[in-house]
Amino acid sequence: MMRFQCSQLVYDRIDPLVQPGMLPSTHMHQIVGGNSFNASMTSVTYDPALKSTCTTCDYSEDFSNYWTANLYFRARNGTYKRVPQMVNLGLSGREGVTVYYIPPYDGKSKVTAFPKGFRMLVGDAGLRQKEGQQKQLCHRCFSNKEQNPFGGAPCTGDDTFELPKKTCGGGIRTTITFPTCWDGVNLDSPNHKEHVAYPSSGSFESGGPCPASHPVKLPQLMYEVMWDTTFFNDASLWPEDGSQPFVYSMGDATGYGQHGDYLFGWKDGVLQKALDARCSGNACKTIKTQTAAVSTKCAKAQAVHEDAEGWLGELPGGPTVTYN
Repeated sequence: MMRFQCSQLVYDRIDPLVQPGMLPSTHMHQIVGGNSFNASMTSVTYDPALKSTCTTCDYSEDFSNYWTANLYFRARNGTYKRVPQMVNLGLSGREGVTVYYIPPYDGKSKVTAFPKGFRMLVGDAGLRQKEGQQKQLCHRCFSNKEQNPFGGAPCTGDDTFELPKKTCGGGIRTTITFPTCWDGVNLDSPNHKEHVAYPSSGSFESGGPCPASHPVKLPQLMYEVMWDTTFFNDASLWPEDGSQPFVYSMGDATGYGQHGDYLFGWKDGVLQKALDARCSGNACKTIKTQTAAVSTKCAKAQAVHEDAEGWLGELPGGPTVTYN
């Protein structure tokens, strides 16, 4: 499977998928990938591979954009501070997202690379309860930064749909896993979900079949976001009642509203070549890579100028915070 670092491109309150053209969008996101990211990336026709001049990803021909909500710490005095992300084990870069493209583990099944113009969404920014939660989006509380014990496959064992309610000595990992079956026709859909589906039974990794309505097998796209919550493990900063103090940028302290957006932007034919070669990790002889020293130079100024680093009196956009 391909597993690689996409370092931070920008923190910005824009969302070309859910709120295209809106400046500012309702909540802050952390964005990685190609530097052509903007609020008006016209559905289907916009091609980041042609518009971008650099990418924050290890694979230098991947100008896709990957984005999620930000996580904030709410101190006892009511102020908020952005939680930084750690670079995942074995990778190098600057904050950001670990991206996976995973073919079926049987080593035989053919998968079709995402086509130009493709985009999709996992999760629901407005969700605040377990009902309606996609099982493929979860949190893991690590006891140490070495991730030992690791805890098994994503969304198993002690993983939770909601944000962990205890101190995590090694930070919190968010895992976001996308559907692997496509209708073969539509590059997008009104809710950015209906054109894709999860296997009708079993799992993608085990060769689970796609439903008849969505017969084309896609690679499994997965994000891991490693939140370094260790800066905020001082109990004197936590709420006096001991409740968990972390909140996503749309005002969600439950964790159920986390989501992941994807806008395809690989150069023509490159991703299919990588999948056919069954490239592994963040280096592949058949496609081009770049060092962290190069990828981290790629950055973009905010379209909506807001403080992303200081202690804030409210979350960007001022959403009402919902707690469990």
